Amino acid sequence: MVYKVDRLDWQQRLGFVAKSPRWAIAHKFPAEQAQTTLESIDIQVGRTGKLTPVGRLKPVTVGGVVVSNVTLHNRDEIERLGVRPGDRVLVQRAGDVIPQVVENLTRDEKREAYVFPDHCPECNSEAVAEEGEVDVRCTGGLICPAQRFQRLVHFVSRAALDIDGLGEKSIAEFIEAGFIESPADIFRLHTHRKEILARDGWQEKSVDNLLAAVEKKRSADAARLLFGLGIRHIGAVTARDLMKNFTTLPRLAEVAIAAREDEAVRAEITAIDGVGPTVAEALADFFHEPHNRAVWDDLLSEVSPPDYIVETRDSAVAGKTVVFTGKLETMSRDEAKAQAEALGAKASGSVSAKTDLLVAGPGAGSKMKKAAELGIEVIDEAAWAEIVKAAG
Repeated sequence: MVYKVDRLDWQQRLGFVAKSPRWAIAHKFPAEQAQTTLESIDIQVGRTGKLTPVGRLKPVTVGGVVVSNVTLHNRDEIERLGVRPGDRVLVQRAGDVIPQVVENLTRDEKREAYVFPDHCPECNSEAVAEEGEVDVRCTGGLICPAQRFQRLVHFVSRAALDIDGLGEKSIAEFIEAGFIESPADIFRLHTHRKEILARDGWQEKSVDNLLAAVEKKRSADAARLLFGLGIRHIGAVTARDLMKNFTTLPRLAEVAIAAREDEAVRAEITAIDGVGPTVAEALADFFHEPHNRAVWDDLLSEVSPPDYIVETRDSAVAGKTVVFTGKLETMSRDEAKAQAEALGAKASGSVSAKTDLLVAGPGAGSKMKKAAELGIEVIDEAAWAEIVKAAG
């Protein structure tokens, strides 16, 4: 059963998170379970180098679906379940969708424990877990064929460059044919037009449509390009935050390279609202690797993204730092921050000496007190609405 908010205007305001609406929730019945044998454990390598163990099961019907594969998530989950090839396991489909191992029924039987690999099965690079992380990752980066494929798929995905006609199947085909190895090669596909036409399944119209779609992205949004490169910890929102501050991709690269050795430069990155030390370190590490810089430079030789400038309206708060606190009654916190940015203001999450204005709703607490101590102007939600209205 699915419960939904029954007003379309409320649904629009509530919006979506990454994969689901905020205005609906599913209510599912307990999952059906079944026993089967874990025949083997294979390792898959993802876009960020994460090594994910996948259990190969003796096919079994669970909830009307034949299940033969199940994710084992990571090294810690294998240890928790104590699973080894040959074990009898109890499986279910979590949420009636994703197969999972519920219990190892033969963990007490004497059998050698599964040894998680310490080298990548695709490129044989060392695989390590960073301090404080449970995931083991391949250190091969772009030289790892598995990561290369996944990163290219991510680069052309809808959330990144969104290139029509270039999906997983085509990426795999072009890699195998030697047409592409890096993101920049996508923009050189026109040099392989005749070879692509000679391949099964490609006609003149489909090839021309693909090449035209690629050409349109030579001036793609800079934040989408940055996100598309798949640098760890830099999602779509963080990419936009970085580009709002640094404006151009060459400037971002210059700062990221300097950040590894210069603490002041690193502080410049972490001073951006929503960007912390983890992101700064990920950027510095990416540009520290010569092969990553080579990929970056090659890409920028093929694309010309315009300067990243957020369109704003003239307003009484342009250039000021605004903080929202308390319960907002006519809008969500995200809506309020978006309004502030559209008015040329910076929306911050904390009150400091740099704060110019505090918008306080009912229940405002410590931020209100700190604003009073610092002599910061405080207004209510109605006054904020008037500022927005006056800006048109």
